[in-house]
Parts: sequence; structure tokens; C-alpha cells
Amino acid sequence: MFTVGSPMREGDAFMDTAYLNPFLETIGREALVQIQLKKLEMALAAILEGNGFYKRKFKEAGIAAGDVRSMDDLRRLPLTTKQELAGDQVAHPPYGTNVTFARDRYTRIHQTSGTTGEPLRWLDTNESWKWWAQCWATVYSAAGVTPRDRIFFAFSFGPFIGFWSAYEGARLIGALAVPGGGMSSYQRAKAILTFDISVLVCTPTYALHLGEVAEQNQLDIANSNVNIAILAGEPGAGVPATRRRIESVWSARCYDHAGATEVGAWGFECQTQAGLHINEGEFIAEIVDPATGREAPEGELVITNLGRVGMPVIRYRTGDRVRLRNTRCDCGRSYLALEGGVIGRIDDVLIVRGINVYPSAIENIVRRFDEVGEFAVDVSRPERLDEMEVRIEVRQADPAPVATAVATAIRNDIGLRTRVTPVPFGTLPRFDLKARRFTDHRKVEDRSPEVER
Repeated sequence: MFTVGSPMREGDAFMDTAYLNPFLETIGREALVQIQLKKLEMALAAILEGNGFYKRKFKEAGIAAGDVRSMDDLRRLPLTTKQELAGDQVAHPPYGTNVTFARDRYTRIHQTSGTTGEPLRWLDTNESWKWWAQCWATVYSAAGVTPRDRIFFAFSFGPFIGFWSAYEGARLIGALAVPGGGMSSYQRAKAILTFDISVLVCTPTYALHLGEVAEQNQLDIANSNVNIAILAGEPGAGVPATRRRIESVWSARCYDHAGATEVGAWGFECQTQAGLHINEGEFIAEIVDPATGREAPEGELVITNLGRVGMPVIRYRTGDRVRLRNTRCDCGRSYLALEGGVIGRIDDVLIVRGINVYPSAIENIVRRFDEVGEFAVDVSRPERLDEMEVRIEVRQADPAPVATAVATAIRNDIGLRTRVTPVPFGTLPRFDLKARRFTDHRKVEDRSPEVER
């Protein structure tokens, strides 16, 4: 049920903060941890009775369900990787052995986008699907979405879980849900005006593309009633320059969100917008050094979900690089927050001439230039030296000064000399879901072990 928490103290960043569950979200760290452990205990009792995948993992580690009574005990459990889960599905098609119940208990099937390999297939029971929707209701309430809103989902509604769960969450808070599947970008932009949409849900890349299409067709979305954009699927909403551009195009406040098909909707941004909160009422989060597996203030996010017993993940290496914010948020929530949201993927870092280059860092630079539309990055090794080229679409007759300015900004901010090449506007790919702007053309056999990480 949608509720509104008590007003904050005068002088705080926001005087009224919306909570889905005021008690749980503000209970304090010590009590919150005890609730998490109790939920984990209940989940493990069922998982270790019927789930072959985790029964094997726990037996090999010599750990029983009753052995997990504290967060230190949790850290003794083995980590789970996507490679393990994928291998299990190959060995035991189609769903693997990470299923807790008989097949007739499951009512939903989705799969990962497959951007990093063979898609993972994932099953949900009625109970876990309701849990998914509840997680999304938390996302909405934190952003200030209410039953009075009209939410548009610019999404194809295919097997990728994408915003299916977001659609279910809209029903829980009582908002009007308007699906955008089966529409062209022009039709979606027009529908946003026709249906008087107040909340847009899509990827950051697609929010920019919709703005571009609207401009080309003289659709005035900047003066539409869209005042909230909830963006997911890639780090763009957490990239300051990208956020500013989207907010300018739509005249709306952007809220970051993070989740994954195999994990759930684990991250949301509150109205103070001082970091991406982890929904710790439904997830246990750890940050570990990706090389050692030890706890660290910045590193890889490891997630245990607490409401998806039918097909769970326990101490799952998400592959997301994050940085813990070390101060409590002004919104009053007890939940941990991540500074800058998801920084990027652990395996997405490109090492170019000895410099670690994160895609989000390049995007943050390119998006500062309003003259630049879409962009693409190519890394190659034509001879012995790595080269990086950034291709940019420029909205002016003479693109050379903009290209020079972008190259200078990359050199100043990252310390890397880069070739920046203007290309005709509209010639680079557009994306409905996750953008694929970065391509590493270096041959695997030519890469050093450091580059392959």
C-alpha cells in the first residue's frame, strides 16, 4: 500500500518524503540487519530443501541453513557467478537446477538480454512475481509517483524482463499504466502527449532518442506533463552530464534505478537524489574487491535477494562496480546508498595505453557538449599501440571545433589522447534498450592478460 512518511525536519532537503513502508525504511541499521537475517533464515529453509544448485554449493562448503545467524556467517557462504548459473543451464536445460519447487509452481519466464553471452532463463512463482512488483512500488514511491500519475513504458515487452515488473508495480501503487510496446519512436512520443503522461519509464539512451524524434517531428515534449523520468538498464541516469541533458530535453526530474533479471529490482533513487539506495528490506548487499573477494568501500556489488525463493541468488556477483556513500541520506532512510549509482561493469573497463577507461567516464564528457547527438567509441591496435576513436554526431555546420573540444576534454579529464571524428547526424545506431556504443576491436590473441579482465 502506498503511504507517505512523516514530514522531515524543517531545513532538510525535502519536507515531505514518500515511503512505501515507513517502518522498514527508517528503522535503523541494527534492527534492519536483524530483519534481513530473519528473512534469509526463512528463505534458506525452503531453498536448501528443494533447490539442487544451492544444496550442492552449501554441501561442498560444509554449511547448513541453520549455520547462518549473522552477517559474518553469510560471508562464509560461497559466491555465485553468472558463469556458474549459465553453465548449470547448459548442463541441465532449459532452466538448470537452481529451482526450488516443482515446475507447475512457476507462472512467469523471462531471460537476460544476452549482451554478455548466452541469455539466462529465469522463472518466477506467483509469490516472487508479487515480490518483484513490490520492489518496483518502492522505486515509484521514492521518486514521488502517486496513484494520480500516468506512467508510460517505452519498452517492447519481449522476453527480456525489462520493465514488465515495473508495469506490475504501477498497478500496486494505483497509477495508470500505458504500454508502449509495438510502437515506433514517433508513435511513442505522440502517445506521451495524447495520454497526458506524467511519468516516463525507459532506458537513459532511449529517453534521449525519444527527445530527438520528438524534436524532428515538432512534438513539444519539453512542455508536456512528464515531470518524472525513471531510467534503468544502463548507468546513464547516474552520469551527471547525461542526467542534465535528459532533464533539459524533457523538463523533468530523472531518477536512477538498478536491477537485473536474475537478481530483482534492487536499487532506487529518492527525492534528495544523493545516491542510489539499495532496497535493503528485500536484498542484502555487499561490496567486495573483485580480485580478492574481501569487503571494500568500492568494488563489485554482491547481492542476496530475500523474496525470490523459487529461483534465488545468494551472494551473487552482479558485475556492477559501485562505491559506497559513507553518510546517511537526508531522506531519513536507513538503507545504504551508492555514490553515483552503478559506475559501470567490472568487465567493461577498457585498458588503453595503461589507462583504465570506463564507458561512463567517456559518456559524461561527451554529454557535456549540447551540440553532440549520438556517439560511438572504437578501440583498436593497428600496430603496436592502442588507439581510441570517438565518433560524434554534431548539430552544426562546422563540426571541427566541437570535435577538438571533446578531444581536449578527454585528454584533460582522463589523460588519454583520442581521435575524435565528426560523422553525419543520424548515421550512428539508436537503441531501444541497452546501448552498445563501445567496441573493442583488439584481437583476443593480441591482448595482454590485464586487458582481458
